[in-house]
Amino acid sequence: MDAYPVAPEAALIEDDERLAMAADAKAVTPMMAQYLAIKQQHPDCLLFFRMGDFYELFFEDAGNASETLGIALTKRGKHLGEDIPMCGVPVHAAEDYLERLIRAGYRVAVCEQTEDPAEAKKRGAKSVVQRAVVRLVTPGTLTEDSLLESKRHNYLAALTRLRARDELALAWIDISTGDFACCLVTADTLGAEIARLDPGEIVVADSLLADDTLAGTLRLQKAPLTPLPSSRFDSTNAEKRLKAHFAVGALDAFGAFSRAEIAACGALLDYVMLTQVGRAPLIRPPSQRQQSEVMLIDGATRSNLELTRTTGGERRGSLLDSIDRTLTSAGGRLLSDRLAAPLTDPRAINDRLDTVAFFLEFDRMRADIRGQLKAAPDFARALSRLTVGRGGPRDLAAIGAGLRAAAEIRAVLEQDTGLVDKPAELAGIVAVLRRDNGTLADRLAGTLADDLPLNPRDGGFVRPGFVAELDEQLRLRDQSRQVIASLQNRYADETGVRSLKIRHNNVLGYFIEVGAQHGEKLTAPALAGRFIHRQTLANAMRFTTVELADLESQIAKAAERALAIEMAIYDELVAAVTEQAGLIAEIAEALAGLDVSAALAQLAEDERFVRPQVDHSRAFSILQGRHPVVERALRQAGDGAFVPNDCDLSADGQSNAGRHIWLITGPNMAGKSTFLRQNALIAILAQTGSFVPAASAHIGVVDRLFSRVGAADDLARGRSTFMVEMVETATILNQAGERSLVILDEIGRGTATFDGLSIAWACVEHLHEVNRCRALFATHFHELTALADRLGRLANATMKVREYHGELVFLHEVGPGAADRSYGIQVAKLAGLPTAVIDRATEVLRVLEQSEQASSRRELVDDLPLFAAARPVSAVPAQPAQPAGPSAVEQVLAEVAPDNLTPREALDVLYRLKSLATAHPQR
Repeated sequence: MDAYPVAPEAALIEDDERLAMAADAKAVTPMMAQYLAIKQQHPDCLLFFRMGDFYELFFEDAGNASETLGIALTKRGKHLGEDIPMCGVPVHAAEDYLERLIRAGYRVAVCEQTEDPAEAKKRGAKSVVQRAVVRLVTPGTLTEDSLLESKRHNYLAALTRLRARDELALAWIDISTGDFACCLVTADTLGAEIARLDPGEIVVADSLLADDTLAGTLRLQKAPLTPLPSSRFDSTNAEKRLKAHFAVGALDAFGAFSRAEIAACGALLDYVMLTQVGRAPLIRPPSQRQQSEVMLIDGATRSNLELTRTTGGERRGSLLDSIDRTLTSAGGRLLSDRLAAPLTDPRAINDRLDTVAFFLEFDRMRADIRGQLKAAPDFARALSRLTVGRGGPRDLAAIGAGLRAAAEIRAVLEQDTGLVDKPAELAGIVAVLRRDNGTLADRLAGTLADDLPLNPRDGGFVRPGFVAELDEQLRLRDQSRQVIASLQNRYADETGVRSLKIRHNNVLGYFIEVGAQHGEKLTAPALAGRFIHRQTLANAMRFTTVELADLESQIAKAAERALAIEMAIYDELVAAVTEQAGLIAEIAEALAGLDVSAALAQLAEDERFVRPQVDHSRAFSILQGRHPVVERALRQAGDGAFVPNDCDLSADGQSNAGRHIWLITGPNMAGKSTFLRQNALIAILAQTGSFVPAASAHIGVVDRLFSRVGAADDLARGRSTFMVEMVETATILNQAGERSLVILDEIGRGTATFDGLSIAWACVEHLHEVNRCRALFATHFHELTALADRLGRLANATMKVREYHGELVFLHEVGPGAADRSYGIQVAKLAGLPTAVIDRATEVLRVLEQSEQASSRRELVDDLPLFAAARPVSAVPAQPAQPAGPSAVEQVLAEVAPDNLTPREALDVLYRLKSLATAHPQR
């Protein structure tokens, strides 16, 4: 964080300012006037106001910060007769406090000293040091490593709409890496795009919040919204801003952008410049993305499948966590991005798969490259910090280390395999790495010391011997005693006075002192006036020399001069890095891609993944598929091997022949949900460009993936579990197409039995007749299995179980057929329900099954209007249940008149009832 160096006088000046605050309870002091003027410019931010070694907060800001950070709230002076609440945080620990404030949803304006306190003091003892806001810290504009997740992008997104063209555009940027892109969206796909990006902040034109549909979608996202005036989204001004920033006459070279995309990109760039107060980070030209290029996955599906985070918000336990073998932060971010946006172009997918296959075959090369990648720090983010003036010597060293690692990796990649040509993706990476001639890396290595400070103003980061003048100044600063002692010995030898001493006090500074009896020797003609008399004491005489006076001046200024030399060297290195910033960013991106491919090859070898066949067909054939997360968890827990299963939802593209909807029945805990999820995850991994956990896989590209698995409510929006289920199901039925993959679990179970059955029934029909997609539909409504006889593209499948001595054994195998029981009571018993409850439930179930009067499943199918219209049938009406006769106990009770019974007679009745109950326990 930029800050003017605080001179020793600063504390005194700041004390004067604080005293001035209390001097007049009713007047606005100069310092408070300065604070209020700056605060007025940033009313929506907490203002970190630099005072000496602290950032102080006042008034309401102090109260909010004190509560959030758990620090003491004090009072300092008065303003308009009222005490001024105040709290503060040390400058050296500011990042820790910033992180907590940002996570709590606050924006922070950092106000620094822009003037040397010594200069302010010249204007008067009570003069106020000049200050200005040097940066706005918001959730989407973070660059510090301590505020960011190393393996996750922190995107800032912007959304705008041009009503005249009916265009809705989304743009996003990560200022910590320079990634910049945009695309056109629709109201229906906006939520899915934002869920994919998972931005840290969304900038939006305030006019859009008046649209209930868009506003509702935006407020469903967890990212904070930052409304800006619609004028900032003007496409004409945005185009000018983009052209000026990238120094081009036209944007055509970057893509055929729509006006809405230009408006969104321009507004985003404007906001970045606003928050960085004019210091532009390295931003690459925007790339244009098409929604059709990636698999569309909505937020609910991402949450259900736990792609990059679990439902609890943790990375651990997600699909990303289970497959991540990357060694660099940039590689981890790229893998996360690819997993969040699987491709839909088979050619691009197979290009990625070719590279993974290459590294899987050439394992020695893979091992060498991964060994070099371990030495590559996150120099993409280091580069960004340097370009915005928040970097330091360690960031320079990171860039040097990254470039050296790139050179070593290039040498490994240029080895002749002698067997196969390198894949196209790998050839492109080699071409990028060849553009670096190594000069900058050598310069950084030769200039920077081994042990580096965090802040350049701490000095000591230049390698000894690099600059002779710097070494001399450091010698004077750090070894002044040795320098003075050396000069003292030389003077003693020249004068022949062994008792000569060079001493120091605050009045004379450095001086030469000899005994009174030796004073004449220093003034003898032989020394030609070299020693200049300064002072005579009773027993001693003091002298100086021009050389000693010069040395004293040099020692006094050595630290300042050394720092000035080092800062000049630092500025030269930063300028050299900035000059090659574009190439450095490309090299960092190339190494990230290399890391991902090598990591996926390592994953395939470690976990026995195979290469999937991905094409334009509507095939979906998985042989011996496995759930990568569950399999890993079982292995780590030592709970046995995962049971693989087949899945074939293949359909012919012309006739839709094939059973591409599976209706899956079976008990809870048998593995239905795992089976559903694993097939969706295999599709995602395949289109990401990864090998997959199966014996073989043939997947026709999936353009949209929908999942409705698990139960959750949304009380914040007044939605019950069943309402959430219906909303997500409605989204699927309204949006799924023939190339979609849909997985549905227990639709309709959140309401009354016949209501739920009816809803599930209609959903299956709709998927089959209207959506015509590939789908897995798990259910406990066994009545639905009869649909397989009527729906030509529907197949029944079931989870296999066995009962052994009254105990339920889950086989976790999927096979053809339908379950005739749900085994709910057995599962309840496994869950530990009390024995009395299990026994009672068994008794109630037996009675219900015996008294069931509903039509058979086949009759239920034939009675429904959809099929009655196709083939009239004579339904067999249900026979009314015949009432049973009164029991013996009931007959006795019917004869009793309680009001007329004596105590003795009442006791006799009880004995009779007990005897009858024992003789007829079922009645």
